Amino acid sequence: MSAFAQRLSGGAQIIGDNRTHFRLWAPGQDKISLDLEGGSTLPMVRGEAGWFELEAACGAGARYRYGLPDGTRFPDPCSRAQDGDIRGPSIVVDPLAYVWQHGDWRGRPWHEAVIYECHAGLFGGFAKLTEELPRLKALGVTAIELMPIAEFPGARNWGYDGVLPYAPESSYGAPDDLKALIDAAHGRGLMVFLDVVYNHFGPDGNWLHLYAPQFFRKEANTPWGESIDMQRPEVGRFFTDNALYWLNEYRFDGLRFDAVHAIHPNAWLEQLAATIRAGVEPDRQVHLILENEENQARLLKGPAAKLFDAQWNDDFHHAVHVMLTGEHEGYYRDHADKPAERLARILSSGFGYQGEVSSLREGWKRGEPSGDLPPTAFVAFLQNHDQIGNRALGERLSSLVPDDALHAAMALLLLSPQTPMLFMGEEFSAREPFLFFTDHNAELAKLVREGRRKEFAAFPQFADPARREKIPDPNAPETFAASRIARDGAQARHWEDYVAGLLALRRERITPGIPGCAALGAKALGERAVLARWRLGGGETLTLLANLGTAAVAAPDLPQGAPLFASGAEPLGVQGCAGFSTVAWLAS
Repeated sequence: MSAFAQRLSGGAQIIGDNRTHFRLWAPGQDKISLDLEGGSTLPMVRGEAGWFELEAACGAGARYRYGLPDGTRFPDPCSRAQDGDIRGPSIVVDPLAYVWQHGDWRGRPWHEAVIYECHAGLFGGFAKLTEELPRLKALGVTAIELMPIAEFPGARNWGYDGVLPYAPESSYGAPDDLKALIDAAHGRGLMVFLDVVYNHFGPDGNWLHLYAPQFFRKEANTPWGESIDMQRPEVGRFFTDNALYWLNEYRFDGLRFDAVHAIHPNAWLEQLAATIRAGVEPDRQVHLILENEENQARLLKGPAAKLFDAQWNDDFHHAVHVMLTGEHEGYYRDHADKPAERLARILSSGFGYQGEVSSLREGWKRGEPSGDLPPTAFVAFLQNHDQIGNRALGERLSSLVPDDALHAAMALLLLSPQTPMLFMGEEFSAREPFLFFTDHNAELAKLVREGRRKEFAAFPQFADPARREKIPDPNAPETFAASRIARDGAQARHWEDYVAGLLALRRERITPGIPGCAALGAKALGERAVLARWRLGGGETLTLLANLGTAAVAAPDLPQGAPLFASGAEPLGVQGCAGFSTVAWLAS
């Protein structure tokens, strides 16, 4: 049994019996007070570089805020926990109070990752999600990935509006509930990853402008406002501390970094990765994952280069989605012309865009060559929170395409050597939507509702204003409730059995050969089918023939033996495969 704590550059640190040290970076103010709930208002001491410090007679459980001379009170930006949302007081937490049952857990190798992305709030919080672990383990999942959990306004949010990045969302449970979830997962051999947001703060509840305007660069903007100034040491340390806090104090096995293309300067990412690698125990397997629409292959050089292990590969999703649905609006334009050819490139060399001009922004040459990277550098998925929730009505693929087509796509996803990811409910083909939901104040809620409906005005199906009015209101409690998934009935059981069978096949026959795996090439077979081959590390050749169209396709030079797996209709011998089917061969 063990206990863990990460030393932070700011925040409240217990230093003895009924003694806590408080530290705040507030270079924009000359005076700051510590306001203890039910106690005193104490002036803090201003030191070098705008740091304020104070030791106070209080311990774990004490509630506090910081105060400005004009009477404004605000929570600790390094708050480890909040009492009642972003406007409540911060809570002094003793991280050593939680005793870990599985503190000797050292993780799993990256090539074993089968990721399950989920929203803790839709499961009912950390404790309820813990109850799902036996089912997910039995399914064949090896890693749970939580959508962001940093304290956000209200009780309903995707998590990307967080403003207190060290405080687990209080509506999901207490810090020890989150630790218990991770501890229980480790006891079952499951990794747990966390999605973190370092490119912006949410639109409500961020007080940094009042006391640390130097946190931001006014001359640089992101889609969410002023850019965070990562070049300033105190700011960069705030986020590297946060990464190490989640990894060392909470024992997460890895982090997924949201929209890093909006982080400036981009070089800070390399510093971040190096600091993390040096800051965790050397015998732990910690994995770092990017979301990066720039497709910067140079950041994905793996543990040997002490950078990032993998990137969410939107190109895989977009190409498969176009092949399944025929949709071509928005970002699907970039894959609508020759989706099968693009998918073949993705399967053989990673990114679909490796420096070509994208149609989405004028003159945008997107991506870098990625053919020298291993398949595991690319996280592939058919669905995720963005790709479902960014649809006006939040439809899942289960509502858009036939089951046979989904069976074929799922087999392609789970039998490819690339790192697969499922989105919550996908394992039993949930029919409920995943909608965009928030819990903002009335003024902000109105702006978000109107902005979201305006966002879809350019889509033909929402050109009619009356039709746009039917787009669910993000702030309505019913929108959140409609996104809860129900797992019951024969349909759910069929899909879970299907996914579990594929994951068992992956675990037993494919995963052992993923280290040292190399692509042998891929090609399109018409508009809706691809043929791809890989040489596994043990010398076997894995062949996948995926047909996401209705018509049978012919393919020369297929393996002669019986297939390892075939979805849908029977394969056509050695000549090809039927419509809506994926066939896999494994040959020595």
